[in-house]
Amino acid sequence: MTSAIKATLTAVIVVLCLAGVIVSGLAVCEHYNTRPSPCSINDKWDCGIVNHSPYATLGGVPVALVGSVGYALLAAFAGRLPRTTALMALIGLLFSLRLTWIEWKKLGVWCIYCVTSQGIIATLFVVAILSAVLARRRARSD
Repeated sequence: MTSAIKATLTAVIVVLCLAGVIVSGLAVCEHYNTRPSPCSINDKWDCGIVNHSPYATLGGVPVALVGSVGYALLAAFAGRLPRTTALMALIGLLFSLRLTWIEWKKLGVWCIYCVTSQGIIATLFVVAILSAVLARRRARSD
């Protein structure tokens, strides 16, 4: 992979991770919010309901915090370990899809932060896969 392409893909991954940290951070704030939710749009879109549900924690830790840490780790690995980054992005995508399924089937309410994060991790996964494939091709040609 040429250094320009590698640098561009790495930058895209890092920017997506930064966006993910911001969105996850907003969801963490919502998790601890005791006032009415600022993103309570209607009976189908309410971050407060989602982030205060029993599904909003994993071992007592807010899942949004898990997401923030995951995005930070992805940014740290980006460009250095492309296959590891792609694998971690896949794990993040599957975790996020599970949470999206819970919003859809169990809660019946959507969180705008969560749906945004879903889009970010899906895009990040595609870019990370592209980076890993190009890095592997480069390694084979050397």
